[in-house]
Amino acid sequence: MTTQAGTTVPTPAPEQGPAPARAYRPAPWVRTRLRAMPLAALLTAALALVTVFLAAAFPRIADRGADTALQEFARGLGTNVTNLELTSETTPNDNADDLRAVGQKLGAQIGRQLPLSRVGQVHGTRVKTERSMFNPGFTRLSDHANPRLGLYYLDGLADRVTLTAGTWPGPAPADGPLPVVLSQQAAEAVNIKLGDVIESGTDGPVQLRSTVVGLYRVNDPKDPFWEGLGCPARACLGLKGDDAWYWTSGFVDGGSLPALARWGSSGQDFWRLPVDPGALRADRLDRTHAALASYTAGPGMTALIDSTLRADLHATSLLPDVLTRATDRYQAAAPLGAIGPAGVAGIAVVVLCLAAALSTDRRAGEIRLLQARGGSRSGVLLRLLGEGAVTVLPAAVLGTALALVLLPTPRWGNPVLLALAVTLLAILAFPARAALLWARPRPAGGWRRVIGELAVLAVTAAAVAEVRRRGVGHAGGGVDPLLVASPLLLAVSGGLLLARIEPLVVGWLAALAGRGRGLVGFLGLVRAARDNSGRRKPSVLPLLALLIAVTATGFGATVLDTVDRSRTRAGRIATGGDVSVAVPVYATLPEAFTKAAGELPGVRAATGAWIEERATFIGGDRGTTDAILVVVEPKAYAEISRTAGVGGYDPAVLDAPGGKDSPVPALFSRDLADKLAKGAAQVRTPTGSVMATGVAGIVSATPALPDPGKPFVVVPAGPAKEHLPELQRATKVNKWFAVGDVEPDRVRALLMERGIGTGAQAVGLAKLVNDEATAAGRATSGLPPGYVVHSSRETIAALADDPVQRAAGRLFWYAGFAAAGFALLAVLLTLLRAAPDRTAVLARLRTMGLRPRQGLALIIAEALPQTLAAAVGGGLVALVAVALLGGAFDLSSLVGATVRETLTPAVLPVLLPTVGLTLVVGLGVVVETLVAGRRQIATELRAGERQ
Repeated sequence: MTTQAGTTVPTPAPEQGPAPARAYRPAPWVRTRLRAMPLAALLTAALALVTVFLAAAFPRIADRGADTALQEFARGLGTNVTNLELTSETTPNDNADDLRAVGQKLGAQIGRQLPLSRVGQVHGTRVKTERSMFNPGFTRLSDHANPRLGLYYLDGLADRVTLTAGTWPGPAPADGPLPVVLSQQAAEAVNIKLGDVIESGTDGPVQLRSTVVGLYRVNDPKDPFWEGLGCPARACLGLKGDDAWYWTSGFVDGGSLPALARWGSSGQDFWRLPVDPGALRADRLDRTHAALASYTAGPGMTALIDSTLRADLHATSLLPDVLTRATDRYQAAAPLGAIGPAGVAGIAVVVLCLAAALSTDRRAGEIRLLQARGGSRSGVLLRLLGEGAVTVLPAAVLGTALALVLLPTPRWGNPVLLALAVTLLAILAFPARAALLWARPRPAGGWRRVIGELAVLAVTAAAVAEVRRRGVGHAGGGVDPLLVASPLLLAVSGGLLLARIEPLVVGWLAALAGRGRGLVGFLGLVRAARDNSGRRKPSVLPLLALLIAVTATGFGATVLDTVDRSRTRAGRIATGGDVSVAVPVYATLPEAFTKAAGELPGVRAATGAWIEERATFIGGDRGTTDAILVVVEPKAYAEISRTAGVGGYDPAVLDAPGGKDSPVPALFSRDLADKLAKGAAQVRTPTGSVMATGVAGIVSATPALPDPGKPFVVVPAGPAKEHLPELQRATKVNKWFAVGDVEPDRVRALLMERGIGTGAQAVGLAKLVNDEATAAGRATSGLPPGYVVHSSRETIAALADDPVQRAAGRLFWYAGFAAAGFALLAVLLTLLRAAPDRTAVLARLRTMGLRPRQGLALIIAEALPQTLAAAVGGGLVALVAVALLGGAFDLSSLVGATVRETLTPAVLPVLLPTVGLTLVVGLGVVVETLVAGRRQIATELRAGERQ
């Protein structure tokens, strides 16, 4: 055969033998199972992600709250409280460079153990004795008191003040006056001129003189640098008895330290090292305490002395007391904040067990088939364990990482350990539940469950007894796991008891329903009284999850409600009602103000009061006692006392027939009760007026004097005017009280308009005190010093602003939301677990004429008994828990003030979360039925009966 040039003739390939058969490799088990059921694997991973995230998040939330509370508490006290101050006597060889070098050594050595802040650091030299200024032309506020001057050297002074006149001081001459620089405001107040030589007397043979070479203005008087450094920005007011004087601070050059020490009899070098509040950590309080103790009187101080060569070096700090108070506050609030997360942990365990039970029910046939075909228990369980690890571990790692990243805090040990524990539970729950399929069926009526339940009841009783003995929320208590878990144990015990009662009650209701014509209610109740196998023992886990959720949310709601009510009462007691007005000692409130204030919108009751703090109580034995006299309008004051919850009385007891010869009915403080038993009592005012009194009642406190500190007497205004001439000559009202929904800003505006400027004005010493308060920034809300409008609303807000309370409150709310979410998830898992059996029943009934609406009613009738039983039982357990444990809880740390209120059972706080959770569960049942029920029934009808 010929071919064209350039072409290739194909040649047949030689015949080959048959291809060798490839070795059979079975598909990997885990990959096959995950591909076969991707939705189940995804839901398992989502459940693990959420649960592990919450397990790692709650400890970090608590840690962040504790650190923030500590830092805000320390920061609010100021640099002068949170610093470590070291002092040493000034020597003749000291100069600015030596002080700076010592300061650097101290900062470097102390900074290794304590976090120091650059803000507020200062060092220098001060005199121990202020000196009077005897110059005749200087301002004198009293005949027997001269203005005074204290001198300092401060490193870095020029960076924080502005020189307004003259020059900076230089080194002191050998025999001349000491050059100083003063505040311009202080110089103007004291009438000091630039170049004046200040005469401060003598110290032995030494003439104490200083010359003013410069004047300055402080750039920022509120800079922490100035805390505890005398009065550098102005002339401050000094008071002692009836004497008053100006005093201020002056500054010298760093080369004048020996002369400064001679001027002040002796000098003291100081180094102030503030501890950084933002670096304090609640878990390192003991370590910080130890470091402070070491540097104040311990090996740390010895090392500082050796490094600085100053044998008289001494350290002082108020920070240890601050840390002690912070520790007590944290330890008191920590158990209260941990109760909510403990309940969430219990529900999460139940939910994971329910998920494992659902997976086991769905795959029981598959597992038994593997067993029948020779699969060993260990082999099957290892495959199930690997399947769970592949599904859960990535989700757990992601959940832990999210908690660590989204909630940053230096501590990570406890969150990781809890996340690991939850991860192991999520992985092992399914294989452990599946292992029960190999166990031999136990005969009914065994004692194992009874013994377990009795053990739980015994542990619960021990925990409750221990809580009632030791209490929760007291300072220094800390977190005790047994005490924190006591509400959870009560919920578990209630759930176990309810699981015994519920089938009997539901079975009895089913028997009653069976006597009627309807079929839906009877079938629903019968199915509710049985589990999926048809036995009269429904699963305990769903009921337990719902009951723990209701109990936890109800208990937490009761705590928060009691805290709110206690805080409101504390705010009203501190205010003397809802709004009160106080004026300086020299002023009174005019009638124009009290009348207009009583007519403000929202005022329910109001009264002016005259409070005389220098009255004298005269007993029947003629013995005298210093007391406070309170003159009020009885009816309005009775309403104020009732609303404030302190010193309540019936206004009728203060009604008097009138007449100067009749005794005035009065309310006496409890510490005067013994003296009243000795005969008729009288009250004498500072003007010498005497008023006879009759006993109308004994009270421990009164709104005008929530914390009087000494005995008091409350009398009605009308009869008191007939006995006390000073009340007849003019309007005697120096306090005003009201209750109702009153805007404090409107009261302040009215006080400025009709109360200030119409009465007495400050003169003399009172005016100086007012001017001093204004200069120091102590005037509030635009009112002059001494005029104060207190509001319970503002007081309550200030109490609630405490960081310790906010942290504990946030934990309660987060725990409540998490508990509700897990409870809903438990219901959904229960519905999914019973879905195949329920779908088969509905499919059979559909063929018999059951309408879709009746099918929905049947499902609701099946789920409703358990939901209602859990809601009612959880509410009752919450009330019982409050009744048993409430008296042991000290809520002062959450209220922000010392209160005597304890937890008491209240229906409304428990009812709201109970009803809400019940509605959520019922809605979940309806939605699951509408979404998945119809499709499953249709599938069942097409495929035929499979069970």
